[in-house]
Amino acid sequence: MSQPAVSPKITPKNPAFDFTKYRPFEFAPHIPDRTWCDKRIEKAPIWASVDLRDGNQALIDPMTIEQKLKFFKLLVAVGFKEIEIGFPSAAQVEFDFTRLLIEGGHVPDDVTLQVLVQAREHLIERTFESLKGAKKAIVHVYNSTSKVQRDKVYQLDKDGIKAIAVNGATLLRDIAKRYPDTDWTFQYSPESFSQTETDFAVEVCQAVCDVWRPEDGQKVILNLPATVEASTPNLYADQIEYFCRHLPSRKDVIISLHTHNDRGCGVAASELGVMAGADRVEGTLLGNGERTGNMDILTMAMNLYTQGIDPELDLSQVSEIVQVATECTNLPVHPRHAYVGELVFTAFSGSHQDAIKKSLDYNEKHPETEKHWDVAYLPIDPVHIGRSYQDVVRINSQSGKGGAAYILQRHYGFDLPRWTQIDFAKVVQNEAETLARELKTEELLDIFTRTFLTQETFKLSDYQINNKGGEVSFQGQVATTDEVLEIIGQGNGALSAFIDGLVKVTGKEIHVTNYSEHAINTKATVSVLDDELGDNQTHSAAASYVQLNVAGKVYSGIGVCNSTVSSMLKAVLSALSQAW
Repeated sequence: MSQPAVSPKITPKNPAFDFTKYRPFEFAPHIPDRTWCDKRIEKAPIWASVDLRDGNQALIDPMTIEQKLKFFKLLVAVGFKEIEIGFPSAAQVEFDFTRLLIEGGHVPDDVTLQVLVQAREHLIERTFESLKGAKKAIVHVYNSTSKVQRDKVYQLDKDGIKAIAVNGATLLRDIAKRYPDTDWTFQYSPESFSQTETDFAVEVCQAVCDVWRPEDGQKVILNLPATVEASTPNLYADQIEYFCRHLPSRKDVIISLHTHNDRGCGVAASELGVMAGADRVEGTLLGNGERTGNMDILTMAMNLYTQGIDPELDLSQVSEIVQVATECTNLPVHPRHAYVGELVFTAFSGSHQDAIKKSLDYNEKHPETEKHWDVAYLPIDPVHIGRSYQDVVRINSQSGKGGAAYILQRHYGFDLPRWTQIDFAKVVQNEAETLARELKTEELLDIFTRTFLTQETFKLSDYQINNKGGEVSFQGQVATTDEVLEIIGQGNGALSAFIDGLVKVTGKEIHVTNYSEHAINTKATVSVLDDELGDNQTHSAAASYVQLNVAGKVYSGIGVCNSTVSSMLKAVLSALSQAW
């Protein structure tokens, strides 16, 4: 006997949980004529992976050099052209990894290495040493500009903070001249841009541009990070649009985004930031990063893909990408993670499964009109990213008739009519409730065969059918567990003649209320059909579905055989077996 449910004990409210300690976001610029909200993203931004730096520094156990190399090769294979590989002035292992990539010939000609460094002379010196011999590289220098850091960390006024940025930019410009064989790109980040007064961020970045002079040909990236996501994505977009409008050097620089996920909106903020004028997006493949993580490039790229935009990254085999990423980071992926989670395309709900099945069936029947993907509950075709339709519908006690029918159709070729789906769904639900877990595909097939195909109460033996002037006669034998019944009947067809004979020997009222049949390809189902088809197996057979009213109650039956007539008769006996 089951025990009554026990109410969970909830700890009384913590008095420290006090919302009055917080205030609304205060750094959004006023843009009454904003334009980003009327725009659409029409092409992929420049992608820059920071998995090996921002992602790596957020790990409990940072990646080894071997793991970083494996991850680097994955990023190259996916199609990243700009990869931030580390902070080579911060640790020897970071310096060594940079040298390994360059000296080992691991960097393709079309890939640019990016490294991060604080605006401090000895660190910048060390950074350029690590990149010696690189064909092209991005040196990313930063200093924090936010009000909270100015006031409480550095205790400097705005001029003091701007001087740090200008000094760092000057050092980059001068030291880079010692390495003329490398094609340099300079990148500056006003760290905590999202919590900086936007007009001050413009002022600092323009001061950096005045040093670097991008209008004279020096390649410059200005990276505007939501180091801490402190507002709704629309306010971040306002900051980006304001910045782009007011920066004098805007036409000569690349505007980059680097959003974090503290509010769970990192992807949304980057998408709106691109709409607001940004050209480039930094992030990590699965969102790993400080606190709640970085912007998830895989999710944003797939979001573009669903809108018919080429993401310019090869995400066609996401399972392999996830495998390498998880092996290198030792971080799991949530089963409901967008696009890549184990359960992300999976529907357990009966109504969802039914809608998916009907949508797919409709598309198959109307290929001439269904040129674009349009399936209920599935934003993309799972096949396009290396998933199978097996991932789409899975069966538990919440599933309805459509789910089980979908699996039998997709995997085994049985196209159950609706009335059979309803009867079978009851059996499946009972089994799932009994087991109190999800049913595997093989288990579903086993339930199906036990319910319909291997009933032992009645089995068809030898028979003959004769047609004389439209009057059809049936003569044959049906074996039961105790005896062999002689079946003799007449009707206007084989089915009605067989039913007539069964009525005579059983003494029951038997009427056919529904009937359906279709050809079935037995390559995928041959193991299921071995006993049904015997030695005369071909690659096609007939599946018949019959619904009988037996003494006022309705039962479904299914038969499979090389002969359409035999499959029909077996379906009748399948239904009759359940009635008995």
